[in-house]
Amino acid sequence: MQRVKLSDTLELSRLVYGMWRLGDDDNTAAQHVEAKIQACLDQGITTFDQADIYGDYGAEAVLGNALRTNPGLRQKMEIVTKCDIVAPCGRYADARVKYYDTSRGHILKSVETSLTEMAIDHIDLLLIHRPDPFMDHRETGTALDEIVASGKVGAVGVSNFRPWDWDLLQSAMKTPLVTNQIEISLGQVAPFTNGDLAFHQQHGQPVMAWSPLGGGVLMAGNPPVGLVADEIAEEFGVDRAAVAVAFLLAHPSGILPVLGTNNLDRIKRISDALNVKLDREGWFRLYEAALGHEVP
Repeated sequence: MQRVKLSDTLELSRLVYGMWRLGDDDNTAAQHVEAKIQACLDQGITTFDQADIYGDYGAEAVLGNALRTNPGLRQKMEIVTKCDIVAPCGRYADARVKYYDTSRGHILKSVETSLTEMAIDHIDLLLIHRPDPFMDHRETGTALDEIVASGKVGAVGVSNFRPWDWDLLQSAMKTPLVTNQIEISLGQVAPFTNGDLAFHQQHGQPVMAWSPLGGGVLMAGNPPVGLVADEIAEEFGVDRAAVAVAFLLAHPSGILPVLGTNNLDRIKRISDALNVKLDREGWFRLYEAALGHEVP
């Protein structure tokens, strides 16, 4: 499995296992979660993506139970998590409205809670989950610098930020932001032309792609893009999901797809995408199908 260097101290696996549905599984026993982790590790997938809000603020604890049962797993993993969303559920059930909190106090408290929930002593990568329209960029930037200096967080980045959001936050920081996790898939191709990917490609910052299968919509039924993916899948002996992921892997910006499923058999096939080698024509066949028309 290819490794992607985000900083002098952090490398991630090119494919990332997303744990946003971890708490939704019928079986959240430590042994079952461990089996999912091991299935990823067997393929060279060492990076695991979390967020405090996943599973109504419960998914981190599900992972923590597995790591308490088998502490040795932690040394084989890079753990990514996120903070700043406050939604009226779980530990924030008393909140009167959903909002974002990028204050120093909230960030520091979120880090401590995530460390406890996941039974770990440091977070490899912390992301600010959503742009906060009420953000004091100096306060937020100083807090992120502080948690990196403390050793509790190895590196920091953002999620769902536009280039101007990134620049604003980075302007108040000593620590470099290392990645932006955004929605990219055959169902969401806007980042290829709206400046999001171009911005990070220019600055050599690999982006992480959430929902690379379009939330499963691309895999169901027979949308035009799915039919093209099926033709390519037959050529390489994989399924259309592998082709959809390969579409992202082929892009020269170095996208890291974040794939989440609770099905153990599907987890074991995540790396099938590495067997699909798209040339420029094949990439544009998929892109055209995603657009619904030929390129101008």
